[in-house]
Amino acid sequence: MGSETDINLNRDLVHVFMISFPGQGHINPLLRLGKRIASKGFLVTFTTTENLGQGIRGSNDSVSDQPMAIGDGFIRFEFFDDEWPDGDPRKHDMDQYLPQLEVVGRRWVPERLVALAQEGQPVSCLINNPFIPWVSDVAEELELPSAMLWPQSCACFLSYYYFHHNLISFPTDNDPEIDTEVPTLPLLKWDEIPTFLHPTTPYAFLKRAILAQYNNLSKPFCILMDTFYELEKSTVDHTVELLAPTPIRTIGPLFKKCIPGGARVRADPLRPNQECLKWLDGKADGSVVYISFGTIVFPPQQQIDEIAAGIEAAGISFLWVMKPPSKESKLSPHTLPDGFLERIGDNGKVVNFAPQEQVLGHPAVSCFMTHCGWNSTMEAISCGVPVVAFPSWGDQVTDAKFLCDVFKTGIQLTRGEHEKRIISKDEVEKCLREATSGPKADEMKENALKWKTLADKAIADGGSSDKNFDLFIDQVQKRGEIVLANAKKLANGLLTKQNGH
Repeated sequence: MGSETDINLNRDLVHVFMISFPGQGHINPLLRLGKRIASKGFLVTFTTTENLGQGIRGSNDSVSDQPMAIGDGFIRFEFFDDEWPDGDPRKHDMDQYLPQLEVVGRRWVPERLVALAQEGQPVSCLINNPFIPWVSDVAEELELPSAMLWPQSCACFLSYYYFHHNLISFPTDNDPEIDTEVPTLPLLKWDEIPTFLHPTTPYAFLKRAILAQYNNLSKPFCILMDTFYELEKSTVDHTVELLAPTPIRTIGPLFKKCIPGGARVRADPLRPNQECLKWLDGKADGSVVYISFGTIVFPPQQQIDEIAAGIEAAGISFLWVMKPPSKESKLSPHTLPDGFLERIGDNGKVVNFAPQEQVLGHPAVSCFMTHCGWNSTMEAISCGVPVVAFPSWGDQVTDAKFLCDVFKTGIQLTRGEHEKRIISKDEVEKCLREATSGPKADEMKENALKWKTLADKAIADGGSSDKNFDLFIDQVQKRGEIVLANAKKLANGLLTKQNGH
């Protein structure tokens, strides 16, 4: 890649510039979207902070600033310096870090776009995810079209919308345990709304970051969502009405769309343990519980001890992702009870990172104990895998509500941070037994397979997500051709002036 032929080819491609908030749950869906766009014959530049870029480059040899072929187009990476040193504690204070990102980004993005235009690769569209709504402002100032990818459920999007506009009652300091009635959603108890909206949340800065995007919803020409219409039909319809004329386009599940060359381009923070797939190959179909709590949630050691004891008591086969803590957190790595691995033997496997999409698609997996982040929720639904819901905070508690009570593919083991307790070994054992055998397990599996079928249809040619994506691509293409044409006119004009002299 990076040959003169490739570079010349890139000059004629519509160029899309994607900017991601530096969080794994934001980067993954945006990169999936980027690969999908590139596959349609576009040049995509994907960017986030250098801090995240170091980990991404270290775990994936394919990540480069040189264009890599994806389908009929190309993708390349750039990372920008947030101008604070590694280990700076301010990076973990979003009230300080988000303004710093905005100051740096508002300066760096226009400078970089000018440089790309001078190199003959003018950018035709900006795409961002929440937490960095200033990208929409930059696009407007530069007279460039922009789009936003929402990485959570449409139900959560609607909850934030109603909260932002003060349209219904939410829990308050004076009345912290009232129910919330968002149109088209089931009744949400006080501990089922996204926890950032509760007055007791310790993460008020994340609420401010998310809601800042709602001040800019009219600026993108399109809002994309990594969900599918059939999963949240009435909620999507209602949201479309509220936000008209700005279109809402459901284009998920993004991870399920097979893209030529896409599998080698990933943004994992660590190299996935491929040995666990070979281990799964040796297990009977539907015999293994997969356990992972995502890239941010880090349960207390006492909770890990109880989960391990519950697993052992249940006698199940399991694959457990036990990730190391981030360096900045200064937390100690989790440990397992003395003799646990020896007693379990080949009945279980513990790894620090797994290729989750492949694991959930493996026939040996029976169910998924998950923190219920939206990426994991979509992957479980789309792979037809029932869940044991172990949410902590944010949208996870709302996703758990939907998985268990609406989609009916899960059993709830905890209600999240509001419980303020350790889930016992006995509760873990009981829940795992119920999720892996008996009538409840059969019902959950049947429902999960139903959603998998609908997800497959949504992304198939002519499906709801496929049509929505094509509509979006047509809009980007038309806008991009205008930008390219103007750039060529400008270049030709400059060339004529130079020849005249």
